[in-house]
Formats: sequence, structure tokens, C-alpha cells
Amino acid sequence: QVQLVESGGGLVQAGGSLRLSCAASGRTFSRYGMGWFRQAPAKEREFVAAVSWSGGSTYYAASVKGRFTVSRDNAKNTVYLQMNSLKPEDTAVYYCAVRFRPYGGYLADTSDEYEYWGQGTQVTVSS
Repeated sequence: QVQLVESGGGLVQAGGSLRLSCAASGRTFSRYGMGWFRQAPAKEREFVAAVSWSGGSTYYAASVKGRFTVSRDNAKNTVYLQMNSLKPEDTAVYYCAVRFRPYGGYLADTSDEYEYWGQGTQVTVSS
């Protein structure tokens, strides 16, 4: 049974940092791309970042590029999202997802490209 569990969310002041983790289990993840998305109240889920199977390639939404860094540790089956210089508009529930499709180097930025999702972790940035 595939399971993704996010952690590391919380309340932080604007300008602060948080590091989210996504622990995966139930299948070999090291050959597949993974992504982070977020959803703010009354808004649609939006893409944040994607990482290739090896961690060698990454892709970011324009709104977070230069502030967020996605990485992975395949030995630990864990993906990370380091978030720096946080802004109130970053407030949302953050979700990780895995894309169980061929070519783990492809960096997908739409939610329908991903098959499994975590339950999400809340990030709140105060002004």
C-alpha cells in the first residue's frame, strides 16, 4: 500500500523558513518523479516544485523560484521542500505526490500527472 506522509508544517513569521518532509512507503520510489503542490483556502491546488527520480533535475513555479528548494534522499524514501523567505501568500496546505510513470526524469507540473498524494501539512505565514 502506497503511503505518503508530510511533516514539518507550522506557523512562521514572514521572512522565516520551514523545511517540509515527505516520507514514502509501500513501493520503490527511487525511480519516479515526485512533486509538491499547495492549496490555499478558496483556491485551486497549484504546483510548487518537482524533482526527478535522481534528484538531479528540479523545476519550480515562478512564485517560489529562488526561495524554495526541492530535494530527495532515495535511501530514506524521503522528499524535502526547503522554504526560505516565506511570505503570507505562501500560506496553504502543502501536499507531496508521486508520479508512477515511465521516465522518472520528467518534471510534471499538473496534478493529474501524479497518482498518489499525501494528506497534506499546513503552512501558515504571518505578516
